[in-house]
Amino acid sequence: MSVWYAICSATRLDFLSLTFMQNALLAVIIMTPLFGILSTMVVTGRMSFFSDALGHSGFTGIAIGVLCGAAFPIWWAVGLAVLFAFLFSFVRSKTNQSADTIIGVFSSTAVALGIFIATMGGGSFTKFNKYLIGDILSVTPGEIGLLALVLLAVIVLWCFAANKLVLTAVHPQLASSRGVATARYETLFTVCIAVVVTLAMSWVGLMVINSLMVLPAASSRNVARNLREYHLFSILGALVCGLGGLVTSYYLGCSTGAAIALYLAVFFTVTFLLRKKRA
Repeated sequence: MSVWYAICSATRLDFLSLTFMQNALLAVIIMTPLFGILSTMVVTGRMSFFSDALGHSGFTGIAIGVLCGAAFPIWWAVGLAVLFAFLFSFVRSKTNQSADTIIGVFSSTAVALGIFIATMGGGSFTKFNKYLIGDILSVTPGEIGLLALVLLAVIVLWCFAANKLVLTAVHPQLASSRGVATARYETLFTVCIAVVVTLAMSWVGLMVINSLMVLPAASSRNVARNLREYHLFSILGALVCGLGGLVTSYYLGCSTGAAIALYLAVFFTVTFLLRKKRA
C-alpha cells in the first residue's frame, strides 16, 4: 500500500492528499471492473434483480450477526448470501417457474426476515444505515486486499469458462446438449455474485447496488457490436463512472454509491441515444 500512497501523493491532486480517499480510489478501481464483468452475465441471463435479492439476504445475515454479537457481521452476510445462491440454484433446477418469479420469492422472504430480526425487541434500525446507504470512505487496506483476491478469482474464472457461462445464460438447453454442466456453472456464477454483492454492500449501499450490477452491461449492450466489445464497454463504463462518482461525492459531500449509480444512468442514456442514432 505504501507504493500506492506514494503514487497518489505524487499526483498532487487535492482529494488524493487524504489517506481515506486514497483507499477509496483503489477500492473503486478494483471493485467497478468486478461489477462490470458480472453485469454482463446478469443482463445476458435475465437476472437483473438477482443482485438485489442477494443484497437483501446479505442484510438478513448482517442482522443475524449483530443479534449474535459478531465482531464482523459482514461475514454472516457473505455466508447467508452464498447459502441463498445455492438454494436459488437448487429451486430453479427443480421447477418450471421463471427466474424472476423465484428471485421475487427469495427476495421478499429475505428482506422481511432481515427487518423482522433487526427490529425484534424494539431494536433501533439506524445502526444498519451504513449497509443501506454505503460508505466507501471507510474501506480498509485489508478489505481492499480481499477485493483484489476476488477480482483475480473472477478474472481466472472468465479466462477458463467465459464461453460456457455465456452459452449457459443464453441457451441452457443447447449448452447441456454440448456437454456443458449447466447446473454447476449457474451455481458458480450465483456464488460469485453473492460474494461480490455482500462484500461491496457496506461501501456501495444496498439501496443502489443493483444498479451497479445492471447498468454497465445494459449500457454496453446498446452500442457493442460483438461479445468482446460488450464486455469491454461494460468494464470501462463501470470504471469511469466509479471514478466520476467518487470525485463527485468528495466535492459535493454526497453518497459515493448514489453518485456512481447516477453516472451509470447517464452512461445508459448516452449509449441509448447513440444506439438510436446508429439505427
